[in-house]
Amino acid sequence: MVYFAAVAETQAFTRAAKQLGITKAVVSQQVARLEADLGTSLFVRTTRRVELTDTGRVLYERAVGVLQDAQHAIAETAQANSRPQGTLRIAAPNAYGTIMIVPAVTKFLSEYPDCRADLRFDDRIVDILAGEIDVAIRVGWLIDSSLRARRLGGFRQLLVASRQFVGALEGVKSPQDLAILPFVGNTALPEHRTWTFTNDAGTRMAFNGTATLAVDSTVAVVAALLAGAGFAILPDFMVKQDLAAGRLIHALPQWLLPDGGIHAVFPSARFRAPRVEVFIELLSSMIKKSEPTRVRMTRARD
Repeated sequence: MVYFAAVAETQAFTRAAKQLGITKAVVSQQVARLEADLGTSLFVRTTRRVELTDTGRVLYERAVGVLQDAQHAIAETAQANSRPQGTLRIAAPNAYGTIMIVPAVTKFLSEYPDCRADLRFDDRIVDILAGEIDVAIRVGWLIDSSLRARRLGGFRQLLVASRQFVGALEGVKSPQDLAILPFVGNTALPEHRTWTFTNDAGTRMAFNGTATLAVDSTVAVVAALLAGAGFAILPDFMVKQDLAAGRLIHALPQWLLPDGGIHAVFPSARFRAPRVEVFIELLSSMIKKSEPTRVRMTRARD
């Protein structure tokens, strides 16, 4: 009914989708389902706009009042329960969840004792709707979906190597030279073989890596490098301490990889529980405080 009312008010599926913050395909599917359930057409579709049929106009007049009453009831309930309470269910990648989400949730629970938390860490994308997740933290690049997202911060991708390879890296001048070294691939990533580097002059160069060692966990990739397995591409928040301590080295610092984003992704609901909104604000604040502390990491030398 919400999708139907939005199309009726905007007279276009595209504008309705934009107003609701979802894709046009979702709006079309939901309206088609409503028409199928009712056994009648609710809109006359033309090339310029969408108009209500006589049946659709009658339904819309009744639907407006119902939806307004529902929104008022939800708003009143939310206001009455404005203090966070209940179980906060969060999905996140294993490494980022351990580094950032656990401290943020611990702080959140100490400030809001009426809440509990259920954390689900997995390097593969979790289906929010199937898992009844309140919010998922996605690290990387978002794909198109009907979910709503908020950018919380970003990270750099770094080409890092085991300390044992500092000598061999002296002969590596560009990404093409990396083929002489063993590569640790992270198979949890959608694309873990092809990487595109750019230097200060704007030259782009692709690296197509065949993994000498392939693992499906970012934490395991770091462990492999520390054990001397070779080189890998990792987010800066995973390796900054090991780089600062000299346990790992930053190779080819003059060749950059695309920056990634850290997003909070939600089901496309009109209202979210206060516990979700408050936690996201807390996490966003912690991420912003951590980002300025990043130092420019240069290649370590003997």
